[in-house]
Amino acid sequence: MKIFGVGRNFGKHAQELGNELPTEPVIFSMPDTALLRANAPFYFPDFTKHIDYEVEIVVRVEKEGKNIPEKFAHKYYSQIALGIDFTARDLQDQLKAKGLPWTIAKGFNHSAPISEFINLEKGLEDMNFSLKVNDELRQAGNTNEMTFSVDQLIAYISTFFMLKKGDLIYTGTPAGVGPIQIGDRLEGFIENHKLIDFEIK
Repeated sequence: MKIFGVGRNFGKHAQELGNELPTEPVIFSMPDTALLRANAPFYFPDFTKHIDYEVEIVVRVEKEGKNIPEKFAHKYYSQIALGIDFTARDLQDQLKAKGLPWTIAKGFNHSAPISEFINLEKGLEDMNFSLKVNDELRQAGNTNEMTFSVDQLIAYISTFFMLKKGDLIYTGTPAGVGPIQIGDRLEGFIENHKLIDFEIK
């Protein structure tokens, strides 16, 4: 199983971090050990002092394909989940300043909490999702705000990587990211359906 992340896919999020808007998708990868399932608690690691939450729609690939045309991309998924892309921002900033890869800032153990998968009842062109921290709304986005749609992402990624059944794509986060603290409770929603509910320990 491969896990792909997409950076800077919401314009306002790119702006809040002082990043340029991309002309092509910004793709990175994470190992399967990054996943954290079943609303298990997240334990704050000791190698970083600053971890940001980033709520995202996650798509699971259902069949093998490469060089997938965008017009056929919708045939490669029918379920989605809600995910959190935890980012060790201090490590990422240090690595970016040196022009080095930032895999360890994104792919560390349990950095990618993921909910159960749900069946798509409509397309992904207009879907709300959000994150609360300690019952306070911190992020609220809609898939129509994506710079690159899910179908565009699948077409792009499959140009370089053979997609296989079970591969995951974290599709990007809206504005409002911020740091987590020990004791925080995170709740995530697709529309009004709560899918994420866990604590930081």
